[in-house]
Amino acid sequence: MSHRLPDLHAGDSSSQGGLTNRQPSGTGCFAILDRLRRTFAHAQSILMNRPTLLEHRGQWVKGDAPTYRPLRTLAPDEADVYGSLVGGDFGPNVRLEQERVRFHLLEGALNELR
Repeated sequence: MSHRLPDLHAGDSSSQGGLTNRQPSGTGCFAILDRLRRTFAHAQSILMNRPTLLEHRGQWVKGDAPTYRPLRTLAPDEADVYGSLVGGDFGPNVRLEQERVRFHLLEGALNELR
């Protein structure tokens, strides 16, 4: 019996910097997710949402200044948090790096996929 694993993306909740900070400002992990879905439309994000971001307020770091780009493949909850990050709703240049997300939340999100 073979099982197809879902295509997942669990990037930083940021609107800038991408995975390496060598990408132009405004590309961020939401833009990476958008590009991924252009080829793999069924790709899912995990923990790239407002509740995760707000639960980790003490773990936020400052990133480069964000730049808005239309990201047409984002789900409504992803687009909501992306727009808030770019719009500065949480403060200037907020970024939640994936390494700072609590491990039990990652485990729970992955278990929900089973």
